[in-house]
Amino acid sequence: MSGSQQISLLRRSIFWLCILIAVAGVTYHYQENIFKEGFDSLTATNTPKDIPICNVKTNKKLVSLSFDADFGNEDIEKILSVLKKYDVKTTFFITGNWVEKYPEAVKKMQAAGHDLGNHSYHHKHMPELDAAGISDEINTVTEKVKELTGVTMNLFRPPYGDYSNTLLTQAKSLNYYAIQWNIDSQDWKNYGTDSIVSTILNHKDLKNGSIILMHNGAKYTAEALPKVIEGLKKKGYEIVPVSHLIYMDNFHIEPDGNQVQDTSQ
Repeated sequence: MSGSQQISLLRRSIFWLCILIAVAGVTYHYQENIFKEGFDSLTATNTPKDIPICNVKTNKKLVSLSFDADFGNEDIEKILSVLKKYDVKTTFFITGNWVEKYPEAVKKMQAAGHDLGNHSYHHKHMPELDAAGISDEINTVTEKVKELTGVTMNLFRPPYGDYSNTLLTQAKSLNYYAIQWNIDSQDWKNYGTDSIVSTILNHKDLKNGSIILMHNGAKYTAEALPKVIEGLKKKGYEIVPVSHLIYMDNFHIEPDGNQVQDTSQ
């Protein structure tokens, strides 16, 4: 190989070496960004999320029935009559719209000794709101119910069970305990009386401290209620309002929504 050929070969080798170095640099930078984005995403996903109270850790055979009241009033008299017959106190989570439409029903609930809980004013997906919007949704109901009954509510259930850290933080700042459930009766599916009764009484998560979700206005709820109460009592449970079930102070909430009292306090 002549000297000129060797120089030409050397130049080509240097050229391709530079190309490889440049490609390697771009690839590393790309992979580094991908890794960083993936790590940032993972970190965001694993950010601790606040949890509402779904059930309560207790050695006592206590459970709570709770009703969300957002639509309809046709069955409320029957529900109140059944609760009175069995001497059961429960918790009604009511929206502002419902309070405005049925003020006399709200008064009857309170007079009968049932809890009144806040279920927001418009029943929106509240995590979509900012802090000010959340406060408006909650405070409007608070004021209406206090004016109507003299009761200052302290229980709040997010509409649709949809919550976020901002929502729970804001509710707490307004002196509310956020309440979810660990047993959904699925009465809203309108599968019939037997379905509601079986779903509750045979639920794998039915235990001491359970909070059971039902709905005023669902088609078969009032009809199923006597069998639900009788079945729970037969299993040895005492049915109490949510305010009598939860701990009001010195507690923490585990990742599964179990409220646990802190005995070290």
